Order: sequence, then C-alpha cells, then structure tokens
Amino acid sequence: MRKDDYNLKRFFTNLGIVQIFGSLLLVIGIMYISNYFVYKNSISGVYDKVAQNNNLAVKTTIQSFDDSFRSINNIIHSIHGLPYNSLESEEDGRIDMVKVYTMQDSIATLVSSVDFIEEVIVFYDDYDLAITSLGTSSLKDLFQNKYKHDLYNESYWRTYTKGENTFKMLPGQYFKVATNSSWQRKKLMVAIGGNKIRISNKNIIILIDEAALLKHVNQKLMIPGGSLIVLDQDRSVILSTDSSTNLSGVLDEVYFNSSQEASLKKEDYQYNFYKSDLNDFVYINKVPYQFQNINSVIKANEMIMISAIICAILLSVLLSIYLNRPVKKIIHQLGGGSSRGNDFRKILSGVVKMQMELDKAKQQLKNAESEARRSVFLQAVDEYVFDPQHGLQPSYSDLVRGKYFVLMMVHLDLKDKEQAPMPVEVIAAVLDTALRKDHNDVQVFYDKSMHFVALIGMGQPKDRAILLKGLKGLFAGLEQESLSAYSVWASVSELYAAELKNYKLAYRSAMNGLLYRAVNETSHVLDAEKIHYGWSMYFPFDKIEKLSNYLSNGKLHEGKEIISETLQKNASRNVHQHQMAHIAKTMFLYILRNVNPTANQDDEMYKLEQRFLQKIDSAHDYMEIEHALIEAAKHIAKYSKPEETNKLNPGFISQYIELHYMENLYLDHIAEIVETSPKYFSSYFKKTFGINYVEYLNKVRLSHAKELLKDSTLSIGEIGEKTGYLNSSTFTTTFKKYVGISPSEYRKQHANE
Repeated sequence: MRKDDYNLKRFFTNLGIVQIFGSLLLVIGIMYISNYFVYKNSISGVYDKVAQNNNLAVKTTIQSFDDSFRSINNIIHSIHGLPYNSLESEEDGRIDMVKVYTMQDSIATLVSSVDFIEEVIVFYDDYDLAITSLGTSSLKDLFQNKYKHDLYNESYWRTYTKGENTFKMLPGQYFKVATNSSWQRKKLMVAIGGNKIRISNKNIIILIDEAALLKHVNQKLMIPGGSLIVLDQDRSVILSTDSSTNLSGVLDEVYFNSSQEASLKKEDYQYNFYKSDLNDFVYINKVPYQFQNINSVIKANEMIMISAIICAILLSVLLSIYLNRPVKKIIHQLGGGSSRGNDFRKILSGVVKMQMELDKAKQQLKNAESEARRSVFLQAVDEYVFDPQHGLQPSYSDLVRGKYFVLMMVHLDLKDKEQAPMPVEVIAAVLDTALRKDHNDVQVFYDKSMHFVALIGMGQPKDRAILLKGLKGLFAGLEQESLSAYSVWASVSELYAAELKNYKLAYRSAMNGLLYRAVNETSHVLDAEKIHYGWSMYFPFDKIEKLSNYLSNGKLHEGKEIISETLQKNASRNVHQHQMAHIAKTMFLYILRNVNPTANQDDEMYKLEQRFLQKIDSAHDYMEIEHALIEAAKHIAKYSKPEETNKLNPGFISQYIELHYMENLYLDHIAEIVETSPKYFSSYFKKTFGINYVEYLNKVRLSHAKELLKDSTLSIGEIGEKTGYLNSSTFTTTFKKYVGISPSEYRKQHANE
C-alpha cells in the first residue's frame, strides 16, 4: 500500500467522516424511500378523492335536473286541470274570449315562478288559436313570426298531436326568436304533454331555454373536463354539455344495480350512469379516467428527487468534515477521553434536561396514540369515509381486549348556557376515570356535539346486565360532583363480538337509543335493547294551516295554543325524541312561508333558523322544544304579512288540488283554504269548472292512479293510498265507476305499453 493511500485512510478514520457520512446517507435513503411512497400514493389518491367529490356533485346536479323536470310536469298537469275543455260560448257557439283571457292569466301565474321556461303554448285540435302567458295568436303565426324553425312549425305540431303520444322531451334546437326589433338565435328544448291518456282537450307545448336550464342546475362543482348527458325514457339524448358525445356501444354494456347506478370504463374515459326515479331518465357523467400528462409529472418529480439526493450527498460530505470537531467535544463532555474540572456536572445537567424532554415526548406519544385510536374508531363507524379494502392501522384494530364489547354513547348538556363549558379533554378524562373504577377494559373518545363514546370490553355476555345496573348510580354521582354543570344522558348498545366490523353496528345501536328515546323518558341511562319503535305522531294539517294564518294576521295567542296543543298531544302519545324534533322543525318551516321577503335583508331569518335548529337538536324534553318553537313564532309574527292574493281563482284551485290530491281534500277544508263558505265554493266550482268538486277531484286522483298502474309495481291498495283514497275498496269502486273497469283489469290492458 502506498504511503499516500495510508495517510488518506488514517485521515478519514481519525476524523470519523465515514461514520458520520454513513449515518447521514442512511437518513437520506430513508427519506427518499418515504418520499417516493408518499408521492406515489398521493398521485394515485388525488384522483380517487376528486372522483368521490365529483360523484357527490353530480348527484346534486341530477337532483336539480329532477326538480326542474318535476316543475315542468306539475305545470302540465295544472294546465290540464284548468277548466274550459271547450272555448265555445254556450249562447252562440263562438269562441268565448273571457275563457281565453282567464286561461291566459292562469298560465302566466303558473309560469312566472320558473325562470328557465321560455314560453308555454296551449292550443286545441279544432281551433287555430294558441294561448300563451303573454297573449293569444294563431298557432301558425306563432311559429312563423315568433318562434321560427324549419321543422317545428304549426303543421308539425298539428300532425304530432293527432297521434297518441306519451310525455316527450325533445333535445335543444336553435330557433329564431322574434324580439322587439330583430331576430335572436336561441337554443330551446321542447316539452310536449302526452295525450295517450286524455286528461283534457288541451295540447300543451313548453319551450325551455337550454342555457337558462343549465345555469339553473349549476354544474360548476363537477370535475373539470367532465360532461353530463341526459337521456329520456327512450334512451335518446335530450341534453349534453359535450358537443362531441358518442355513446355508440356504451349503453349496450351497462347494467344498473339495485341503487339505480352503474359505471363503465371505456378508452380514456369513465362513464357513470344514474337512473332517475322520477321519470326513468338516465344521466351519464363522462369524466377522464386518469389525469392527463401524468407521465411528465412523474418524470419531473423523479428529477427533483435525484437532484435532492445529489445535493444531500454533497452536503453530507461538507457536514461530516465540519461537524467532526464538535462531535469529538460532545463525546469528551459525556465522559470520553480525559476530562477535568466540572464537566460531569455539565453532563448531569444535560442528562436531566434530556430526561425531561423524554418524559414530555412520552406524554406526547401517549396523546398521539390515544388520538390514533380515536381516528381508527371514527373511521370504523363512518359509513362514507371508511373503505374496508384499504384497511386500518393494525396496531389499533383491537380497541378492547375482551371477547365482547358494548358501546356507550354519553351526551352532556350544559344546564346554564351562560356558563363556560369544560374542555372536552377534561370531560373525557373524568368519564374514563369513573368507568375504570369497575371496568379495566375501557376506551373513551370524544365524538362530536358533546357526544362521548365509551368502548367497554367484556369477558362474558352477562357482564352487560351488571354494567347497566351500576351506570345509573355512576352518572347520578357525576352529576352531583365532577360534572355538576351538566345534564348527563347515556345510551348503551347491544352486546357485540369484539371485531372491527361491529363498531359501526354498535355505534348505530347506541345512537338509536338517544334518537328513539320517548319524550317522557325519565331515566338518564337508556338500554338500546329495550327501544320501543312507534309512529303514532299527531300532525293536524288543517290546524297547522290555521297556525300560519294566525301568525300572518298577528294572532300570536291563538298560534301559541295550536303549538302547545300539537306538542302536548304528541307527548301524551309518548313519541320518540327525534319524531318530536321533526314535528317542531316541520311546523317552523310551515310558518316561515308567510315571512315578508324584506325580513332577511340582514340574514335575520337565517340566524333565527340556525338558533332554532340548535335549540331543537340539544333539547332533552318536549317542553324545551315547545319553548323554542313559541319563541321562533313570536319572531316570525313580527315579519309576517297576510296573504293579499285572491285564492278564489281557477289557477290557484287547480294547482292546489294537483299538489294536495293525495290528502283528505274534503269540501269544507278547501273552502277554508280559499277563504269562503263551502256552499259558495261548491256553486263557484260547478259554474267555473263545469263539474262538481267531488267529480273533479276523483278525475285528478284517477289520472295519477292510471300512471301508477302502468308505470309502477305498487299494489292496488298502495296506489289507492298514494292517490288519496282511505282504503282499497273505495279506490276500486270509484275507479270502476269512472273508468268502467277495475284497476287490476286496467293494469293488465296497459301492461305492454
């Protein structure tokens, strides 16, 4: 070996460069491997997260489309329900313009609330007269001088309506629309009411502004680069946000599951299919299957990591040389080599400091472990976030040591709302300490909204009865001592085997104990196994309507009586807590209808609603719910105003019947709604609609019953209930009287349509 090589080796050995460099290089390698896995998982995980968010956004958009199509369908049914199946005057047989103008006013009222409808056109087979929301004209002039299209002219619509057709939605076409001074090119969709089953002699065409409809449903939340395609019940495209849509071969490969959803990957795209329950429409969300240019991103990240490694190696060499002397001094201070003076005192001081830091780190580690267990538990019970294919941290999969376990949900409510609440960490520690006095296998987590979860491991099933027996005294003591500022409620789940998959079931079981507790329940410890499920709620629609009218007219005392009576009757029936809360929320939203629009200029109504919902969700007996609802009613009464609209008009009456036909619409009730006497209303209805009220109501109900008989699998009794008949016998008798055959025979005749 040459002398120069020997000196170089001795130099490196003496400086300790090899040891320091090797340690730093090991750290760099570990950092590189960790960074690589994080990078790979993030690249693959980002797309999955974006796809999940896009799925939720698409379902929201589809719901908006369904609501829009439902509004169109309701308008068509309401127009069919208007009187005047014939426009001829009874005296001379000429067109009665009073009927025409009345119908035009009713159409204008129905259309005014829907901003994406361009126009509604109503015409008859025997007249060259078109009635719109803006006026009347001949059908031929309307499609020549107002809405001009090469195909959809007066002759086309005449020919179309002579045949038997179901409700049809035609895809958007560019029309020339006349304005005050020029022609405007506008893309319009056409909805035409079906005449296969004649509800009236009216032919109805609704022109829809496609751009306004797309703006109404708001697609901004969908994934960039995605598109939405809408197919009608015949699987024809009626709307697409992608001009290059090609569904060739796509529909043939799709099979819908029980949730009315399906997906298909083809080429570079994924097609997500959703089937609507409203009208059998199919919505297709077309999104890129993976991010574009992902390879260039991968190469760029690899170059960054390689550059970082090279720089880190150079830095390691420099640091090794630079840190050699300080490292030798530290070793010397810790007892290495010869030491003089007070070095040991300094070392002892350093060791004590290190010990304190180590104790602090242990506590932090303990807190981190507790938080990790809580995170694992919350993932296990979350029905939307947790994916069993990904698995959970194996170190914390067994949260209890026993063979069985129960889950206890503990809810705390601050008695004095003005008092400062205790930190949730302190409350969790109090509960943990109290439960561990009799049970060693306990895990306590904070859930949300002052809900705490306690997992209690058990060796035998009989231990659950022992636990329940001791909990009442335990919580009574806590309310008197450590948690004296709170009211404490607890719900104990059923007994489950200690497996991760059962945590979700136990969580739901304990939560049901709180939700389904009776409003008159006095015990603060509820047994989920003894929940009594019942649905004997009391909700008088006529009195709730009166409540809204009383508040509109400033009759707060009468309104309070209805609120108290409704909630007290439900309390006497011992309904569930969540049912009582639902009744109160429904009454609140009902009386909120008559609030003056100017009342929300400073978000006053929004703030009132938030305060009310918070009080309802935290209430523990119906008296708190009643107090919250009365306070809200007082506030709403200040901003309410009486209805100034004349309800005694054909448009309002037909629309009200169309919206409420499934209810018990007796004559006295609807007369009260339009604010007149039953006798006068009966006479007015006969004169205006040409038939008596009962016959008209039966025709409306039976028109909907026919649709359900053809298009659903509901039983005859269920269809009768859904269309307003008290029992299947009454429904069958009425159906046979007006249609001539029984409902079952009608369903057989139209089974193949």
